[in-house]
Amino acid sequence: MLLSQNFVNHVRIPENNDWVIFILLGCIFLYLFMFNIVERGANLKDFLLQKYFDASNNLASWIVTSCVITLTFAVLLSQYIPIVPKYIADLQILGYQMNKFGYCLFAISIFYLVKSTLGFLFYQSIGDTKKWLIFYFTSTKFYFILSFLLIILCVAHYYFPIDRNKMFFYYLAFFSFVFIFKVFFYLFHKNKILPEKWYYKFLYICTLQIAPLLLLWKLLFF
Repeated sequence: MLLSQNFVNHVRIPENNDWVIFILLGCIFLYLFMFNIVERGANLKDFLLQKYFDASNNLASWIVTSCVITLTFAVLLSQYIPIVPKYIADLQILGYQMNKFGYCLFAISIFYLVKSTLGFLFYQSIGDTKKWLIFYFTSTKFYFILSFLLIILCVAHYYFPIDRNKMFFYYLAFFSFVFIFKVFFYLFHKNKILPEKWYYKFLYICTLQIAPLLLLWKLLFF
């Protein structure tokens, strides 16, 4: 009896992570579509090094890259969401409830939509709409590279024997570094994508970079 109880206590049900592969394959197909259709057969080097005035379909490329970033980020973070808030879990569509991945995807999608809308309104309010176009063209390249790093992290996270609790702190360090690097990338990029006046730069970084991240953190982990 003791042996059987001990055996039951050590039985480990394998996780079914097929959904992760499906999502990552979907992200890769999105990029194949972007390169072959949206970017008209451009290769990786041409895409990353192209100049704003030589590029076409910038908005479509930005949307595709944003979708991939949102999906991969949600896949990675969903394992660390403590609970789905009750007011979200109680919502049902055709009898289905939102799980942790769905809630994470919903929160991150709203985060990017609100952040992008406020960014557009910010550039409109200071009378620099053209710079907004160059801004999202340039940020697309940054997020494109980041999305590939997230795909690699998702594969390692779900399909390699790692300690996920310890990895959480490494993820925090990684994303903190990415955030700081992104701020300097925006500040010193040769396209000069941030407003020229220093107080507008300060306002943008505080209100449209730092504040939305704090709100997203609160939505996901509190």
